Amino acid sequence: MSDFENVHEVNIEELRHLVSERALRGETMLLNMGPQHPSTHGVLRLLLELDGEIVVTCIPDIGFLHTGVEKNMEAKAYQKAEVMTDRLDYLNPLGNNLTYCLGVEKLAELDVPERAQVLRVILLELQRISSHLLWLGTSGLDLAAMSVFLYGMREREIILDIFEMVSGARMMTTYIRPGGVWRDVPAGFEDAVRRFLAVMPRRVDEYESMLTNNLLFRERTVGIGKISSADCIRYGLTGPVLRATGIPHDIRKAHPYSGYEQYDFQVPTWTGGDINSRYLVRVQEIRESVKIVEQALNCLPGGPVRSNNRKYVPPPRSVLGTSMEAVIHHFKLWTDGFSLPKGAVYAATESPRGELGVYLESDGGSKPLRVHLNTPSFANLQAMPLLTRGHFVADVVAIIGSIDIVLGDCDR
Repeated sequence: MSDFENVHEVNIEELRHLVSERALRGETMLLNMGPQHPSTHGVLRLLLELDGEIVVTCIPDIGFLHTGVEKNMEAKAYQKAEVMTDRLDYLNPLGNNLTYCLGVEKLAELDVPERAQVLRVILLELQRISSHLLWLGTSGLDLAAMSVFLYGMREREIILDIFEMVSGARMMTTYIRPGGVWRDVPAGFEDAVRRFLAVMPRRVDEYESMLTNNLLFRERTVGIGKISSADCIRYGLTGPVLRATGIPHDIRKAHPYSGYEQYDFQVPTWTGGDINSRYLVRVQEIRESVKIVEQALNCLPGGPVRSNNRKYVPPPRSVLGTSMEAVIHHFKLWTDGFSLPKGAVYAATESPRGELGVYLESDGGSKPLRVHLNTPSFANLQAMPLLTRGHFVADVVAIIGSIDIVLGDCDR
């Protein structure tokens, strides 16, 4: 038997567990979608088994974007490892920062000042709106609704400008730090956020006027890519995908962090379990995030934005020019790092895509012994075979967009 025949035999044997017997007999077609297809929202390959235009099987194939983030974080001091969290879900960098910092703060029993807690909530909800706007725009493009993309990017630019005002960076901010935030917000921050809040509800009305009752949009989304609440639980799906089946699970309500229990907001749900329901849930989440940001701004207290625990937190930049002890302290923290007590913790937040968690284990040294990330995109992507089965191949584009995966969130 030739080498080619050997390879062919191995491939057929591997496929036997993934595709139907009809594919092995040549009665259906196997088609690659990606790994460079624009609608896959990252470097993802889908192996589609098609009977004409109907999807029989859809097999997601990840790994094309793998960066080894977890092992790289384990090779760095705790504060230096945080920079890598920005690059996981690159539409939720501040949320990634916070999840990691919550783990560090749990291990260190590190306090966070009230002002920093409120600032975290404001920025996290702005990040959620920004992420949902990009999802709304790109999902519109997937279905040939270009105007929605242009309008969504208009508002997202305002949010990114606010991030740049606060941190100096539009996306990879590393602004949230263990014990608080990097620095206090500048003088124009509150006015900029209030101007955004003043226009945002009307802008969401505009998005809905173009899509919600649009007959073409409804034809491409209602009843497409359906999943039941039981299957969501079975697959471990979270976020808007789960809430679109009627289950009101949200980490901000179930296990509040950063003071979320102080805010009055609803957890939007729908019952259709299809693309349209996931769209309606996210649109309503934008409205709820606007409410949370407004409440947080109204109760924003004065005071420090970083813990005074100098074992883990560097001295303020303002004293470095007048105190040699502060310079030495700063130097030691950023070269040797700090050590955390032995132990293991799990911290979770509600990202725009679902439950984002970090398992952090310390052996008492200045580097984490183990970092493991529980990311929503990885779990939600599992449902693609179930969501696409029996639909047209043209619907695959809309279905994959509706679960809002980010491949940096999958390949770790």
